[in-house]
Amino acid sequence: MSKKTAEIATPRATLSLSSKNYSSWSLRGWLMAKLAGIEFDEVAVAPDDADARAEILLLSPSILVPCLTYNGLRVWDTLAIGEFLNEIAPGAGLLPKNQAERAHCRSVCGEMHSGFVSLRQALPMNIKAHFPGFKIWSKAKADIERILAIWRECLAAYGGPYLFGEISIADAMYAPVVSRFRTYGVALDGPLQTYADRIWRWPAMAEWREAALAEKEEIEELEVEF
Repeated sequence: MSKKTAEIATPRATLSLSSKNYSSWSLRGWLMAKLAGIEFDEVAVAPDDADARAEILLLSPSILVPCLTYNGLRVWDTLAIGEFLNEIAPGAGLLPKNQAERAHCRSVCGEMHSGFVSLRQALPMNIKAHFPGFKIWSKAKADIERILAIWRECLAAYGGPYLFGEISIADAMYAPVVSRFRTYGVALDGPLQTYADRIWRWPAMAEWREAALAEKEEIEELEVEF
């Protein structure tokens, strides 16, 4: 293989990730990179790393995960990663083409990014776990109802099968919620269940899930049904 061919075949990007079982933000960043169609190497940050653990346990944000390095540029924060990927891969459809739809998409992504704290705390992501009959407290229920309202509004406005018609950054942002709903047995009505099932069967999501199920590391605080 020539040097030129080797350079072309070598991924120009790396993506730092934490636990595939527990880290919802790592999942979002990874799905966005898959949507963008870029080649990237994964850099694993151990779940017991202090910063990564703080991110997973919602104790503090982390600039370690996910963190995209692309041609020497470092981009962290999941929304920043999504916007950057949309710039370098404009044909991938991470954001809708229509300006009004892009504004709506950014709004619902921003709401997920900055909100739903009670849901995160009460229903932490744990792909391997299953807690049927899990008690969901009122604040988390309010977050769930708001998420379901967003899903209904988007599916009705844009006709599905994804939140903005075609698959987009919004579906990546809400994909960990689909996992949470399955883990904790959150009941969904017909169209919303159909959407959740579609996200669960998304090939990229299935690839992530397979890796999550193979992980041996456990975080004790997230293995207790509380």
